[in-house]
Amino acid sequence: MPTPATGAQRPPIRLRTPAPEDASAFLAAVAASRRLHAGRVSPPDTRALYRTWLERIGDGSYFGHFLVDDAGELAGVVNLSEVIRGGYQSAFLGYYVFAGYECQGIMSQGLRLVLPRAFGQYRLHRLEAAIQPGNIASRRLVENIGFHLEGVARRSVKIGGRWRDHERWAITAEQWRGRASRRRKA
Repeated sequence: MPTPATGAQRPPIRLRTPAPEDASAFLAAVAASRRLHAGRVSPPDTRALYRTWLERIGDGSYFGHFLVDDAGELAGVVNLSEVIRGGYQSAFLGYYVFAGYECQGIMSQGLRLVLPRAFGQYRLHRLEAAIQPGNIASRRLVENIGFHLEGVARRSVKIGGRWRDHERWAITAEQWRGRASRRRKA
């Protein structure tokens, strides 16, 4: 299990594409994070589900990213799913950290690495994040990245066997570029 970094900020993380040889490490991280993820996310938790997830990543309608720490350990996941092309050019944003990496700024770093890919390399125009209203940390995270609250979808996602309400947060390529431009000028 990772140990918290000393000092104000954890060393930078990097993105890596999930691969078949990551199955054991991923499944161990998921198992160790079961309590952390309970009621919020349902990551693949068997080899068969992991293989299915990798297949989705390979079909072009889904982009999966591992967040990896300086020692090469898996710290979290960022997914861009249900990619719609044509006039939409949009996707859903999903993310989670693994136990031992929570509350360390890992996901903030990860999203700041994924958004340039989403709006550049992947040619998306809009990302939407569905967040349970009680998940204050996640709400703060996307708001700090530049997402805007668009409304609430009632009983929209089934997690842990229950239909749960989700706030709909979104950002467009123009909004993201405007924020990035203002940060560079500051």
